[in-house]
Amino acid sequence: MARIGSRTTGRPTLAEVARMSGVSPITASRALRGVTTVAPELAAKVMAAATTLGYVANPAARALASARSHSVVVLIPSLSNQLFIDTLEAIHDVMRPRGLEVLIGNYHYDTAEEENLIRNYLAYQPCGMLLTGFERTDASRQMLTASGVPCVHMMELDGDADALAVGFSQHQAGRAAAQHLIERGCTRPGFIAAQLDPRVMQRAEGFRQALAEAGLHAAEREVLTPAPSSIALGGELFSRLIRQAPAVDGIFFCNDDLAQGAVLQALRQGINVPQQVAMVGFNDLPASAHMVPRLTSIRTPRAAVGRVAAQALLTLLDGKAVTPARQDLGFKLMVRESS
Repeated sequence: MARIGSRTTGRPTLAEVARMSGVSPITASRALRGVTTVAPELAAKVMAAATTLGYVANPAARALASARSHSVVVLIPSLSNQLFIDTLEAIHDVMRPRGLEVLIGNYHYDTAEEENLIRNYLAYQPCGMLLTGFERTDASRQMLTASGVPCVHMMELDGDADALAVGFSQHQAGRAAAQHLIERGCTRPGFIAAQLDPRVMQRAEGFRQALAEAGLHAAEREVLTPAPSSIALGGELFSRLIRQAPAVDGIFFCNDDLAQGAVLQALRQGINVPQQVAMVGFNDLPASAHMVPRLTSIRTPRAAVGRVAAQALLTLLDGKAVTPARQDLGFKLMVRESS
């Protein structure tokens, strides 16, 4: 098999992309830069070859040879979610004393957008990357592997067995919510979720599994939407669930903002919480402890995840091994008046 990658770095080269696509290096370069004079069919061949090889253009190598030693890329799915704000703050606190610049990429829960961010950021040779979760495109995986850049995954643990991960079991968190509602005497528990990213669905799976084991799961007591999570949406989804399953007596919400909206909507509709409907949120956002009634929620270690993940990445950059490869920081059920 022919050798792939440059002699010095081992990474795929422009010459290899050109050879695989059957064009000259100049044409390949123009196609990758989006020059419109390149015939569309040739440009398509070049992009396909680049994806297959995991090739990433490297303007930084010409402009700033030391770029790899000063930049850490952090890719998150949202900048409007308090969860990730707390995580980013912790990452900055760890990286700043080491003189490392933190580059933030927000991909809005879109793996294609994340792929573009990975391609663009790898062009500047970051010394490391912190990634959220494990769901990404094959092209993203190929680029990350080919780049050789150290990576640490955050927020979940169930993914690539060979990857370093810092987080907690989303599945077990969902089970904990179900078990709490059952212990509180709920016999018709329901589930409300938005965004529906992989971590939400892992929590949903754990919640459903625990209910099924107790003989209490019913699909009609669920309302799910891919719309972004918000307090306003929480009120709307609560009203929808009450209409379609009036007998529901407990609800697990995939995020606290939905639960907060539901608490307010229940007040407007004259529904007593928790006497008629118990409520459990997720993430334990700051306002949850000040709702009326105060919201029961699963507290997640979002700041600790950022701190430990950043420390793990620094360990890799120092040439040391990180053990264990899976660092489970756990979660805590904060029982309050809503359940």
